[in-house]
Amino acid sequence: MARYGAQFGPDITFLGVPRCDWADPASYSDADVVILGAPFDGGTSHRAGTRFGPQFIRQSCYLAHDGSRPSLAMRVDGLRDDLVVYDAGDVELFSGDAERSVRDLQVAVHAVTATGAIPLILGGDHTIAWPDAAGVAQHLGQGRVSMIHFDAHADTGDIEFGSLIGHGQPMRRLIESGAVRGDRFLQIGLRGYWPPPETLDWMAGQGMRSYEMTEITARGLEACLTESFQIAMDECDGVFLSVDIDVCDPGHAPGTGTPEPGGLTARQLLDAVRRICYELPVVGIDLVEVSPPYDHADITSFLANRVVLESLSAIARRRKDAAQGTRWDPSQPLLDGR
Repeated sequence: MARYGAQFGPDITFLGVPRCDWADPASYSDADVVILGAPFDGGTSHRAGTRFGPQFIRQSCYLAHDGSRPSLAMRVDGLRDDLVVYDAGDVELFSGDAERSVRDLQVAVHAVTATGAIPLILGGDHTIAWPDAAGVAQHLGQGRVSMIHFDAHADTGDIEFGSLIGHGQPMRRLIESGAVRGDRFLQIGLRGYWPPPETLDWMAGQGMRSYEMTEITARGLEACLTESFQIAMDECDGVFLSVDIDVCDPGHAPGTGTPEPGGLTARQLLDAVRRICYELPVVGIDLVEVSPPYDHADITSFLANRVVLESLSAIARRRKDAAQGTRWDPSQPLLDGR
């Protein structure tokens, strides 16, 4: 099942980081993070195209693809100097066979996690969150990994379009399987007109905590994040971060399959991802629902690329500060020539 390069598009790695083979742990034995592509959109319910997401996320940057990205804010290079990052290419997935695809992806994610590296999966539609988080929990322990989930939609449907597998159901499958506890499942950015009341009742019965945009606007995103962190780390050893790009307002992320007006700004998402990866022990990340055919001027792909970089930079800063006994202060100026 090993796959080298991109399943759709040119054979590239994320901004030029070294290649590895997820099925050969020796090829990334020193890795801190391993990037996997999951070009699957067989679970899409509206606009397809996310199978091209990994390709665009990997290459959407105006700077040289030299495997280096020093962060101005955090003063680390999370792509090279302060983390060891590899790209294993795309896991070979077939959108016409959802059951096989989720099974194969879980095998790959588990293989990476078992080496001690953090898997960072580029989707693909949100169907992949089920095998992604399940693969991490398979190694770290059922119910020992909490989930922080950014999305316009709850993705807790049961049977949609006659199938148990799809991008509207992964969170229910994760909770039903026992991989992630419902009462350690935090959702941020929900809005719009789905799911229906019976699904909300099921969510409440699982103890899920969902922060709808009206609450976020009233209380402030920072306050909601702080509260969610306390829940996420109660009786759990690590956090899986799942980011659906449609958590952002379509003005900031138009290239997605199910756009919902009234979401987070790009700045809010980047700051939130940075804070999560700096303050919490993140053990897995996925970034999903980037649909390049519906993008404009690569706005969504560029944002997704930066979500990955913010995650890596914050993980690098967290580890550096832990080793040095320091703490990064985001209020400090880059330069002060007064």
